[in-house]
Amino acid sequence: MGVLGEAEKRLGEAIAALGGDGFARALARWLGAELRHDNVTVIAYFQSRAPQAILTRAVASEVHRNMESTYLKGAYLLDPFHELHRRRAARGVYRLTDIAPDQFHRNPYFLDYYAATTLVDELAFVAYPGAGVSLHVCLGRDRSSNSRFTQREIIRADHLSPIVVALAERQWSELAGPGEYSEARVTRRLIDSLKEAHGIALSPRQAEVALLILQGHSSVSIGLRLGISPQTVKVFRKQLYRKCAISSQAELFNLMLPLLGG
Repeated sequence: MGVLGEAEKRLGEAIAALGGDGFARALARWLGAELRHDNVTVIAYFQSRAPQAILTRAVASEVHRNMESTYLKGAYLLDPFHELHRRRAARGVYRLTDIAPDQFHRNPYFLDYYAATTLVDELAFVAYPGAGVSLHVCLGRDRSSNSRFTQREIIRADHLSPIVVALAERQWSELAGPGEYSEARVTRRLIDSLKEAHGIALSPRQAEVALLILQGHSSVSIGLRLGISPQTVKVFRKQLYRKCAISSQAELFNLMLPLLGG
């Protein structure tokens, strides 16, 4: 009989912890034995309400410092991982750099919020434990190691993903997110909040363009998403900036971020 390795022991502990309050921590310990990481975040996304952070663990305090005050209050709507929930991406593991919009690393959400977490790389295992709910188990590398996941580690994560997904869906099967996610509802909420707070009246298309700009999409990317030309996108951008009396994405971010949570 061979001797069980650390990873196998930790997996057994995670399986034994299913159904209990300690499962998320046991899952993180197993994944730590399989894939070195600096932080872990387990978060549930819902259809018509804010996400729920189930577990947050990190060596560096900056990683989760603004999660409650900023991310869960509305900034999540700009996050590439939330986009996976919106489009109900296939179960599996995703790397942030592979799914982020083309100008994500230059947009104010990244520069003002994401960069402050000190994250340099992040993977998310995506599961669907209940109707209208996606469950993400995110592993990150931050300033603690200042290193990215290697290609070998990415392949290992892909091999582990069926196990992570199966465990997550069994553990959190009671979660439910009734209703349907609606881009139109988010846009309408932003229009109404902007009107009430600042007396600024945007059209639905201008609000759509604003959200896509804040998510880090270029004019070309926005045009592809909305089925319009990049030139038309630039017209909407100019109209948006003029109505809001601003001249930069940073100003747009500062104006609209407090309104996203509704």
